Amino acid sequence: MALTAGIVGLPNVGKSTLFNAITKAGAEMANYPFATIEPNVGMVEVPDDRLARIQEIEPADKIVPTTFEFTDIAGIVKGASKGEGLGNKFLENIRQVNAIVHVVRAFDDNEITHVNGVIDPLDDIDTINTELVLADLDAVDKRLPKVEKAAKTPKDKDAQEEFAVLQKIKPVLEAGKSVRTIEFNDDEQKVVRGLFLLSSKPVLYVANIAEEDMSDPEASKYFKQIQDFAATEGAEVIGLSARAEEEIAELDDADKEEFLTMAGVTEPGLNKLIRAAYHLLELRTFFTAGGKETRAWTFKAGVKAPQVAGVIHSDFERGFIRAETIAFDDLDQYGSVKAVREAGRRRSEGKEYVVQDGDIIEFLFNV
Repeated sequence: MALTAGIVGLPNVGKSTLFNAITKAGAEMANYPFATIEPNVGMVEVPDDRLARIQEIEPADKIVPTTFEFTDIAGIVKGASKGEGLGNKFLENIRQVNAIVHVVRAFDDNEITHVNGVIDPLDDIDTINTELVLADLDAVDKRLPKVEKAAKTPKDKDAQEEFAVLQKIKPVLEAGKSVRTIEFNDDEQKVVRGLFLLSSKPVLYVANIAEEDMSDPEASKYFKQIQDFAATEGAEVIGLSARAEEEIAELDDADKEEFLTMAGVTEPGLNKLIRAAYHLLELRTFFTAGGKETRAWTFKAGVKAPQVAGVIHSDFERGFIRAETIAFDDLDQYGSVKAVREAGRRRSEGKEYVVQDGDIIEFLFNV
């Protein structure tokens, strides 16, 4: 199953506008809550300047970027954990995604209504997080008695481990804090992943700022508030104007360049968002080069060479022999595959090699 980042937030904060800009998928927009009922799923290309550089050095017939999924989830309101505002459906949609992109309104506009009638980013964040925490607390409370009973059996080590983790989680949830704020060791983390708790999902905050603040998001009077809160969770914040990004996405390259120059920015904010969400999902990129195509491929961080080979084709994994590997930085520095080889920087990696982001690989296999 493909990994996906779910875009969440209160109604009318700019989620669907942002989703449209990212995917050009045309999700319905309206100035009232619940314009998006079913979650919209769209594929997005991952912007990566390394592709063009590889193509420059090792020309191929075409360039193919890698992609991943964004899911636009309908707005959540207070009481969602109790079923308010189609809350159960929304929470289930969040449960299906692997990471959360939390869009927070950080601009003033009297023509766009706010569900609570006032612009208050911290209150908006608290509304979403509280609903996720309450839903998790309910799940933990229901799970605890069953696990506690099983944990009393001396031989049931799994139940004992889960019971210890649930006891660690419960007081944090009762204090209104997210599970992602808790430090777990590797064994505990495996248990947490199996609980599928909403507030355990990694989060990226997106401050939807006014267009005039694009060149300097920190000029927004709301951005610092969001940034300070995100720091308490160890989370990243991206500042962008969803409305402007949607306009930029519709422009041709020349007009896009002019728009960005006038706005005082070097690239669309969406590029930063896409890259940040990609890494939040622990996704990384390797490349194949030359011949018919120069192509970027997605793999999960920490995966070994045979499994990464399987991203291209199952036969590559099944018959894996070795991976002839060049680091992108080496190719960029030396300027040709021949020069990299002569410098002794091309490597033959075996089955235990953990593939690194930016590796350019030729897989050798036999089936």
